[in-house]
Amino acid sequence: MTSTRLRLSLSVLAAVVAAPAWAQQQGDKPVYRCPGNPVLYTDSLSAKEARDKGCRTLEGAPITVIQSPKPRATAGAPVPPAPNRERVDAAEQRNRDSDARRILEAELRKEEEQLANLRKDFNNGEPERRGDERNYQKYLDRVAEMKATIARKESDVAALRRELAKQPSPDASPKQQ
Repeated sequence: MTSTRLRLSLSVLAAVVAAPAWAQQQGDKPVYRCPGNPVLYTDSLSAKEARDKGCRTLEGAPITVIQSPKPRATAGAPVPPAPNRERVDAAEQRNRDSDARRILEAELRKEEEQLANLRKDFNNGEPERRGDERNYQKYLDRVAEMKATIARKESDVAALRRELAKQPSPDASPKQQ
């Protein structure tokens, strides 16, 4: 029983080892891996061309071909509506829009107040020195940090204003938009 298994294993091993040579004898071309950017795998080179380019033969290595993704539909093609989306009636949408606008306006007011306080403390680049700032560099570091904070707040205020400009006006009906 053991010798039968051994013979079977040897014959399977021989088939695996002989498969690439058999495939080349059947007319399949060898596949070469050529260096470069990107690495090139090809079977269209002759043995001399492959040797000249520094390509190596791949024997028994499986080659995987990955298809590129299909191009998306053009912008002019109509997009079908999503079947699972529920439509919101006009009154509900107006309520949502007004809530969003109110929240943005409150946030804008809060940010503008913080910006005004920061500018007041900054005092045109000459804030009052604190007791812990005996070292002049500490003072300069605090001034630089205040300046950066003011710039961030100004950016936040500008972003909120842009977002508010995108919102529908509170008295506009949905058909006017």
